Amino acid sequence: MNEHPTGIDRDYLAEAATLLAHDEPFPGGAVVPPIYQTSLFTFASYAEMADTFAGKRRQPIYSRGDNPTVMEFEAKVAALEGAQAARGFSSGMAAISATVLAFVGAGERIVAVRNCYGDAYRLFERLLPRLNVRVDYVDGSDPDAVAAALPGAKLLYLESPTSMMFELQDLTHLTRLAKEHGVITTIDNSWATPVFQKPISHGVDLVLHSASKYLGGHSDTVAGVVAGSSTHIRHINEQTYSYLGGKLSPFEAWLLLRGLRTLPLRLPHHMKSGLVIAERLKAHAHVERVNHPVYSNHPGKATLAGYAGLFSFEVADDIDIPVFVDALTYFRIGVSWGGHESLVVPAKASLEQTPGVNSMARFGVSPRTIRLNIGLESVEDLWADIAQAFEKARK
Repeated sequence: MNEHPTGIDRDYLAEAATLLAHDEPFPGGAVVPPIYQTSLFTFASYAEMADTFAGKRRQPIYSRGDNPTVMEFEAKVAALEGAQAARGFSSGMAAISATVLAFVGAGERIVAVRNCYGDAYRLFERLLPRLNVRVDYVDGSDPDAVAAALPGAKLLYLESPTSMMFELQDLTHLTRLAKEHGVITTIDNSWATPVFQKPISHGVDLVLHSASKYLGGHSDTVAGVVAGSSTHIRHINEQTYSYLGGKLSPFEAWLLLRGLRTLPLRLPHHMKSGLVIAERLKAHAHVERVNHPVYSNHPGKATLAGYAGLFSFEVADDIDIPVFVDALTYFRIGVSWGGHESLVVPAKASLEQTPGVNSMARFGVSPRTIRLNIGLESVEDLWADIAQAFEKARK
């Protein structure tokens, strides 16, 4: 194996490149999979229908269940993650909701890392209490804190790195602790993708993605996916998938398959540009801290084979954040990330998204934090844009 820029002696990029670029010919010798834009599928005989409904054979029945284009996407993600199976959804939150509700019932408890994705936090705080499900938040970078919270829990919800603060977790250690207590482990792997991190190889049971981010890569698709063992995916299918209705459409699955083909090419560019910008911000006189896993000494860094282009930094008091954000030209103001375009999100504004449900304030995210998504533009153009914004924003 070639040594990766992180110093880890493995090359997930090479593995992913061939897997995503090579397919057996599709019907008619096509090199691109067809879009099965149909709501239902018919049967050649009574016996076929009866055997399919009885589970003796697998055939798509209705596109709220299986669809060949969606199944092709699911197979690619499962292979990338080293999983046995995967299930696609209409959004990352549909995947999170269906997964959590499949395994956690009334009176049970979840342990979640602090600073998890904002809408996941709002799900935990707004919906789950109505179902008599409790969520306890811990510093996932502290294995002792996780160990103390695990007894009696049903599910451990991880993000490594976490949202906004980009804190790491020692996945191998935490999954070992979870197994000792019979706790199912899930992780949102949207940031690293299977190209830079393979949680299943470190003991995680279920891997979640907002496929809208790097997997799609073009900011034109909203989708989600969960990957894991056949047993766990079957359980999700039986308990929640069909009934919550968050199915992935054939056209969006086709867009995701298109996006996946360039994932091993896009991610190194995001990483390289992101590291350049992070290093320059770290040395900037008006920046107090850069939140990027590259600067972490946590054991959780060992599971990463590379870095995405999303991170945050905290500016000094003499910088007017609204002026800074408005002065940016190449960085557009908007949520989401992982696409071709560069984006900026000021933490203070995002704190107002849901009054009264404020994970960042609760867990100590500074209101002077600014998150950047480094896109595919010239890194020198991006840095010049940041530099001129600093000049205009000085008080």
